[in-house]
Amino acid sequence: MSFKKITEEKSNYDHLENHSINDLLNKINFEDQKVAIAVQKVIPNIERLVIKITKRMKLGGRLFYIGAGTSGRLGIVDASECPPTFGVDQNLVVGIIAGGDSAIRKAVEFAEDDLSRGWKDLKKYKISKLDSVIGIAASGTTPYVLGAIKECNKNKILTAGITCNPNSPLDKTASYSLVPVVGPEFITGSTRMKSGTAQKLILNMISTTLMIQLGKVKGNKMVDMQLSNNKLVSRAEKMVMEEINVNIETAKKLMKIYGSVRKVMENYK
Repeated sequence: MSFKKITEEKSNYDHLENHSINDLLNKINFEDQKVAIAVQKVIPNIERLVIKITKRMKLGGRLFYIGAGTSGRLGIVDASECPPTFGVDQNLVVGIIAGGDSAIRKAVEFAEDDLSRGWKDLKKYKISKLDSVIGIAASGTTPYVLGAIKECNKNKILTAGITCNPNSPLDKTASYSLVPVVGPEFITGSTRMKSGTAQKLILNMISTTLMIQLGKVKGNKMVDMQLSNNKLVSRAEKMVMEEINVNIETAKKLMKIYGSVRKVMENYK
């Protein structure tokens, strides 16, 4: 398959070692400003995907992110934030990375080149037709991701792909394709930069919109968040004060009784 590998194109800048720190920072920031615009252009595709995933999740389906390297790590970050932020089960949104959890901190050599491993990793979760799988690969060519997406398609599992290269194998293989074209990286080929930022923005949009659709946000508040530290306990108490118009002492007491903002709101009279 022939396509233009934008993510591998030569940077618009050269002799970076000769630039001042201020110049480097400003040029990186200038390039980063292109990312949000690129993501904005794919919102219609993101919307169509979220509608489909929402329907499946309301029937009991789960969402899987699968990727290698930076892409895999970004999926894990987004998935791991859903339970504390929205109070959902840790298996509702799952991030899978080539090479397993050890690859989160340290690269596992050639893990991304295994065409069959991605599907095997998904099968460990007893994946079904109600589930949805989003493959993440800036290049759109990662075998680990492509193999998983192809097998999901064969098994009638909803698939999507996030890549920064139009007409790449992932773009052509996934049922729903999200392709923010961010242009050459500041450092040639370093897709942890603009490509990674675009992927993170899209994952934020997908998971946040899904959780709102699933009723995990009331007004603009995380009423089901897990109270895992003092900061979040304090935030929850302030939410209770605002929502039911009580003082801080009453809010503290109610939170100790009910344990979550939602339960306070449902039970307080």
